[in-house]
Amino acid sequence: MANRKRNTILFTLLGLGLIALLLVNISFGSVTIPFEEVFASLTGSQASKSTWEYIIINYRLPKAITAILVGMGLSVSGLLMQTLFRNPLAGPDVLGLSSGASLSVAFVILGAGFMPPFLSTILLSSYGLVLASIFGSSVVLLAVLLVSQRLRDTMAILIMGLMFSSFTNAFVSILTYFSSAEQLQKFTFWSLGNLGNLSWTSIVILTVCVLIGLLLSLFSIKSLNALLLGENYARSLGLNFKRYRLIILFATSVLTGSITAFAGPIAFIGLAVPHIAKLLFQTSNHSVLYSSTLLLGAATMLICDVVSQMPGMEVTLPINAITSLIGAPVVIWLLVRKRKMMN
Repeated sequence: MANRKRNTILFTLLGLGLIALLLVNISFGSVTIPFEEVFASLTGSQASKSTWEYIIINYRLPKAITAILVGMGLSVSGLLMQTLFRNPLAGPDVLGLSSGASLSVAFVILGAGFMPPFLSTILLSSYGLVLASIFGSSVVLLAVLLVSQRLRDTMAILIMGLMFSSFTNAFVSILTYFSSAEQLQKFTFWSLGNLGNLSWTSIVILTVCVLIGLLLSLFSIKSLNALLLGENYARSLGLNFKRYRLIILFATSVLTGSITAFAGPIAFIGLAVPHIAKLLFQTSNHSVLYSSTLLLGAATMLICDVVSQMPGMEVTLPINAITSLIGAPVVIWLLVRKRKMMN
């Protein structure tokens, strides 16, 4: 009863905090817009200045929505993989999923000049990039899963994930060597991560993909709780492990692939946020962790976006650099903590 009351208070605070961060995110930037003007614009009224209204609707709001979708999708992906592989250091970027998606996008962006015009036009569209990115992340995830069935050591699986990342990065390096300056510039900006410059059409596509992944993840909560005690225990409960594993793999691939296609390879969010949720709520129940990871992931990405566009700055820092600055210390702490537990 005490835990339920505590969780209710925490969820309420997280929900209110997320709303406050949304207002802060839209308000801050090269042009600071008062909170009351942001609130008026979002609730259907118009801001007192037409320029503020234009900035909010066409630039700040799409970027904030993208940040929320990216944070939710990557955080849940990390939670799914950490449970599936029973490895606290598993994540979309650590296991090479983001690298696989990046390789597919690199083939599309950097290899467009070698394709017929009609084919390059199709692949460079929003749908083409998403499908290519999902395909790349799926291939790497299946490869890691096959390896994990032979290697039960968690650190060995992580090393294999890093090797897959190095392998895909080598192909990307070869593609960049033979690409034009224009293609290189486009791919470089994409690889740094960017939450802005998405049209409303792209945001709708991203929203649909993220919702599909999140719904599949929600459908898998029962199996995730059973997997905490191992595959044999899950089977003893009558759980169709192979079926749920495929669902989890597909959900992770859709989430990571679609987000990487539109926002670039965002690092450390999928790895760090699930651990923050576990520490905050002090539970392993995925019914609680799923919701808390969603809220914390969205809040974390909004904070990173605010930091990347501090008031008064004319430029926006790469979002990938900001997430790495926040996520890397968490990874170091996890490694040190695991070392202490083994001694």
